[in-house]
Amino acid sequence: MSSGTVPAHVWLVLGVAICGVSSAGAIFTHVDDIPPLLRASWRLQLTALILAPLALWQFNQIDSEIKSKLFDLSTAKIIVASGIFLALHFGFWVTSLDYTSLTHSLLFVTAHPLVILIGMFVFVRRPNRLELVGGIAAFTGAAISMLDAGDVQGDRSVTFFGDQLAFLGAVFVVGYIVCGRILRVWMPLFLYAFPVTLIGGLLLVPASYLLESDYSEFGAFGYLGHETLVWFVLLAFIAGILGHTGLNYCLKYVSPLLISISVTLEPVLGSLIGWMFFSTGIPGMWTWIGGPILMLGIISIVYGEHLTNQTLLDNEGAREGAE
Repeated sequence: MSSGTVPAHVWLVLGVAICGVSSAGAIFTHVDDIPPLLRASWRLQLTALILAPLALWQFNQIDSEIKSKLFDLSTAKIIVASGIFLALHFGFWVTSLDYTSLTHSLLFVTAHPLVILIGMFVFVRRPNRLELVGGIAAFTGAAISMLDAGDVQGDRSVTFFGDQLAFLGAVFVVGYIVCGRILRVWMPLFLYAFPVTLIGGLLLVPASYLLESDYSEFGAFGYLGHETLVWFVLLAFIAGILGHTGLNYCLKYVSPLLISISVTLEPVLGSLIGWMFFSTGIPGMWTWIGGPILMLGIISIVYGEHLTNQTLLDNEGAREGAE
């Protein structure tokens, strides 16, 4: 849909959604007294609580055919898989915030288009020129940014280990995206988001119990009555509902390409939010150089994939027209 036909309020929703998504990292760093896996679990649990009435409302609106598909075994398997990927994504990413700077964590966790490019090259097709240039630029930017290893930003130091954790978060979010693309073709938004978010949140509870020594101090549902509750509610509502749900809403009016490119602003906006409100510090010199190169590389990959997909659609339409 062209920008001339997009309702004015959609641009406002898109701006709020991008800012909402970008705020998550900064807020997570502010509540770092809670162990990271439990932090991620609380965020997903509270998001699921907000989504529950919306999912129930949506369930009552759909026809019987979609209701029957909801309870198919194949649907259940994909939902569970999506919840597992979401738990892994949040687990690795939120943990990375304890081991590297906010800016580095955001740069590497938003690099999932690079993961998709590598996966396509191995399993599907060779990259086109834009994707190849973007991939080289992304790797170059990442390498330059990591020259800041040891640099102190706020109360965090940049570490290779923390950057790796964030990138693993990007790897696993690809699985979540793939599952969503399969089911969201026919499955309403809240009916998809609620069970997946709930599964992700619940899976992180035993993970925290097994891996985090501070788990017993807080407990699975320790956010109830805890002094940090307001921050987790903000995470659930601003980043989860206004952010991710807002982006899904905007997909009705603007292209996925625009959404994907907009999301690449997260490292910039997230770092700015962290610096302004949570004293997360200013990135080092090499991050100022490598970060933009990495982001431009990701944008090039996204746009290159868009062009390839558009060409495939055009060719398919031409074949159908010829028949």
